[in-house]
Formats: sequence, structure tokens, C-alpha cells
Amino acid sequence: MTVVLSAKDIVVDFDGYLALDRVSIEVAKGESFGLVGESGSGKSTLLRAIAGLNHFEEGALMVDGRTYSRKSRDKSFYRDVQMVFQDPYGSLHPRQTVDAILLEPLVIHGVDNKEARIARALDEVGLGTGFRFRYSHQLSGGQRQRIAIARALILEPKILLLDEPTSALDASIQAEILNLLEQARKDRNLTFVMVSHDLGVISHMCDRLAVMKSGKIVESMDVHQLETREFSADYTRQLMVASEGFRRD
Repeated sequence: MTVVLSAKDIVVDFDGYLALDRVSIEVAKGESFGLVGESGSGKSTLLRAIAGLNHFEEGALMVDGRTYSRKSRDKSFYRDVQMVFQDPYGSLHPRQTVDAILLEPLVIHGVDNKEARIARALDEVGLGTGFRFRYSHQLSGGQRQRIAIARALILEPKILLLDEPTSALDASIQAEILNLLEQARKDRNLTFVMVSHDLGVISHMCDRLAVMKSGKIVESMDVHQLETREFSADYTRQLMVASEGFRRD
């Protein structure tokens, strides 16, 4: 397999609290890789450390053959790696139109054909150009998350980091967003790293996954092993039981 993303022995320390304790993952080109675990296990912290939103104290990060230090990221990194956040209400600027939100990354990176790219991005996420001059408060939660995905895709990245992209949405909208993401991955040969507390979402979207607890990876497996319950860690078993909810006898 061609490894496009490698994080090795990543350590993130928040004023003495070890949020990530020597975490390592490898993700192949075109693969969808899942991170699961309870709240506070370090899933989102790892995603943010990869994206450059958190510094890491120790470890090494490789993206598409280039190595990055704990602080340095060049402009090409931010074209290759984009992130979609959990909260579609908080991740869009409330005083910018959709047009301005999508235009900003194109201006920052000096990309040509701005009009065509904006139109394509909106079309790809199932919104027409009629949404270009609306503000985020005029959109539903699902529409806002589509705009956030369009903003991430507009630079044509190689890797998409997805931090619980559907957890803030109604159940009826979640499937639409997940199908949209899966189609974009196939069309663009994207690589996904997806954080979710929902094992059903991970099972549907991902090829392999890592189970995290207290800032460490306790187990790695492919989705088939998850579905057939071929896992060894008790914690993974507890997560599976919790995700299935309560059942009456």
C-alpha cells in the first residue's frame, strides 16, 4: 500500500495533561480510516494535531512523502489537507455570505478560475448557485455542513479530516451527508480520516479503524473484524455494547 499519511509517536501535552501518548497511525492513499472511542479519548486532538491546529511535543508527521515538524506547515500542506468540523453552526463565519466563505481559500492560495470552482463546489454538495449570496443563519444545519464540505473540497485536497461531521445533524440528514462524502471520495480519490463515536457510521464509511482510550490506541483492525466482532480489547467490546444501546429481553 502507498502510505499518504503517517503519524508516528505523536505526543500532545496540555499543561501537564497528556492528551496523546505516543499515538501512531498509517493511512493508505484513497483509504477511509476511522478513529473511535469515548469522549476525551484523544480522537479530535489527533485530528487537530495532524491539521496543525494543535502543536505536538514529540513525534513525526508525514503527508504525501513530506515530513512536517510539530509547528511548521507550508502553504502546500493546507491545500493537500483540509478539515470538516463537527459543528456546522460554529465553523462558518456568520457575517460572510456563502460566496465569501468559498472565495477566501481560493484567494489565500492564489487559485484561478474562481467562479467555476465555486459553482462546481456548490453543485458537488447538492446546492445550486442560488445559495451563493445567503448568510449562514439563513441555512439549515444540513445546508451549513454542505457548505463546510464545499469549502474543504474547493482546493482539491488529497486528504480530508472529518471530525464527527454528522453528529450535530438530525438523523434524517446524516445519511445524506455521509453519502455525499462517500461520493466525493470516489470521484476525487480522496483519503479520509474520520472521527466518530458511532461505530455504525465508521462501519459504513471506513476500511480500517483505530480504537482510542485515554490518549492511546488500544486496538487497530479492519472493518470486517469489527463487524464479525474479531477484536481482542475489552474496551472495544464495551464500545460495541454501548453503541448498540439498550435492548429489552
